[in-house]
Amino acid sequence: MQVRLTLLMGAVLVLFAPTMVAHAEGDAARGKTLAYTCQGCHGIPNYKNASPTYSVPKLGGQQSAYLVAALKEYASGDRAHPTMHAHAASNSEQDRADMAAFFAGKGPRKTPVVGTAPAAAAVCTACHGADGQPVGPEYPNLAGQHADYLVQALRDYKSGKRKNAIMSGIVGALADKDIESIAAFYASQTGLCDTKQIADSGQCKK
Repeated sequence: MQVRLTLLMGAVLVLFAPTMVAHAEGDAARGKTLAYTCQGCHGIPNYKNASPTYSVPKLGGQQSAYLVAALKEYASGDRAHPTMHAHAASNSEQDRADMAAFFAGKGPRKTPVVGTAPAAAAVCTACHGADGQPVGPEYPNLAGQHADYLVQALRDYKSGKRKNAIMSGIVGALADKDIESIAAFYASQTGLCDTKQIADSGQCKK
């Protein structure tokens, strides 16, 4: 069963990676100015979303193409979050690209894999890599992300609150304990960082 799921994800990767929509080239300097509105939540250490309660995600070192796609989904309502919808809907394509370039900085930190991935994570590796560092620019970096945020995101895909046919299909087969173990594993890796590090130096500290 595990082999079948891994092969399926490999096929998905081959089929869908070339269809990534191109986006405007980002200006990180302009993005830093625009992103001041983001810092009210993403720039505060250990800041929590109110309801449901979970950590606001780390954005430092995240994939710029993924960030652009995420902002589009918040703007369209494919990701349901009133505050993020209000911000994202007011942004132009260039605004999104510029902010994404700023948050991406010089990319995430990369270190050897820590620990052993749970068996349930086999369905994640074709896109997100063995340690959460993705295989393509359109996929999010999961390494070092808050575990409770990852759990919430996966549950939202499972319930349909986040609309993505591929992710919904994959997560739909996972038990809640699998979701929690996957999130804990990726959170334990080194990768993403808080936005202050990006604002201060343009990169995640080694």
